[in-house]
Amino acid sequence: MNSVLENLKKIDINTAKVRLIAVTKYVTTDKIIEAYEAGIRNFAENRYQDAEQKRKELPPEIENDIIWHFIGHLQSNKAKKVTGNFEYIHSVDSFKLAKQISEDAKIKNINQKVLIQVNVSKEETKFGLEIDDVKEVFSKIIELDSINVQGLMTIGPNVMDEAVIRRSFRELRDLKNELQEKFHYELPELSMGMSNDYRIALEEGSTMIRLGRVLFS
Repeated sequence: MNSVLENLKKIDINTAKVRLIAVTKYVTTDKIIEAYEAGIRNFAENRYQDAEQKRKELPPEIENDIIWHFIGHLQSNKAKKVTGNFEYIHSVDSFKLAKQISEDAKIKNINQKVLIQVNVSKEETKFGLEIDDVKEVFSKIIELDSINVQGLMTIGPNVMDEAVIRRSFRELRDLKNELQEKFHYELPELSMGMSNDYRIALEEGSTMIRLGRVLFS
């Protein structure tokens, strides 16, 4: 097994332009510390309970210097636990969830950063709004109090065909551009690209890549 620093050198991306988010779903606190010492400051978890436990185990000086991202599926009745405890929530996949986050953030007197999850590939195994649904609800979501829509997120299609993967990422980028122009609303972030397809995502304009296996193995 390589060190995180060795893997980071192989990944070789310009972190001044792209935010590398270390996905810690399958790793221990020791590996989080190793990644932090290698220079990574953005970390993501799929489950609130796992993040809570790992954050308790981290030295305070490291925990306080980390930007946490929530990337897992989130039910409306669990939104309160995530809102305010993560800098970004990447997985807003319905107006109902956005509204609940808005209400919880308002109670906590914060402004929660969120991304709308889009199921570009229309795969039944994936969560997220389809493109047409995003166009329908976007205006209502950005009007909600106490949330700040930062951009869009997608998970690339589970195929080997690079052209299909590229088309999926390009469609998300095109959707972002269309929404910005139509609603005069700035969307600075495109969260797309994981260990198996991040290079394609970068070529198609990703600003956030979510890396687990390629970073920690």
